[in-house]
Amino acid sequence: SLSIPKGRVVALVGPSGAGKTTLADLLPRFHDPTSGRILLDDVPLTRIRRRSLRALLGVVSQDTVLLNNTVFANIAYGSPGATRERVEAAAEAANAAGFIRQLAQGYDTVLGERGTRLSGGQRQRIAIARALLRDPPILILDEATSALDTESERLVQQAIDRLMRERTVLVIAHRLATVRDADEIVVLDEGRVVQRGTHEELYRAGGLYRRLHELQFRDDDAAVGIRGG
Repeated sequence: SLSIPKGRVVALVGPSGAGKTTLADLLPRFHDPTSGRILLDDVPLTRIRRRSLRALLGVVSQDTVLLNNTVFANIAYGSPGATRERVEAAAEAANAAGFIRQLAQGYDTVLGERGTRLSGGQRQRIAIARALLRDPPILILDEATSALDTESERLVQQAIDRLMRERTVLVIAHRLATVRDADEIVVLDEGRVVQRGTHEELYRAGGLYRRLHELQFRDDDAAVGIRGG
């Protein structure tokens, strides 16, 4: 079972194939658990209607879905009646306003199929602006900084930090460095919860979390050494 208290940040970590995305898919009730349950602010999800639940959710993922439409329409998607002022404010908060102003028609620029005219970091900042505009009380964040260059990652992470404020957040973490400050880290292995706690608690306890942490940071150090020559 998994309990996500209101206003808290809960991170899911584990090796590839551990079930992080599958568990996150239970939150919008794409599936219901066959055993155990998920509590949201002490309420079992199965007691909440799917449409009502999904209206409360915002999702930012690595695979950002953009429409073959204008920048404005992409940010305003899911927020009918959004004004120009609100869209531009969301873009500013998402660190997207700067590059949008440099586009040929600014907010009226058509992005092309799946936003192919933008870089990965720019697409993710559009998605974050969309989520900021919707202002959902619950956010699912499939770690959106995992395939970006250093500068893009910095801008995206700043925007994510703003987006996470005063929300209930479920983070699907691929890199442990990004979730050290989570209120609770849930460690999954082969579809089961095997550990849970803060970073400090889990690291002291040893087990899978500590092994993953040491393996990941050893690989990061090796990569830095290769780049440094």
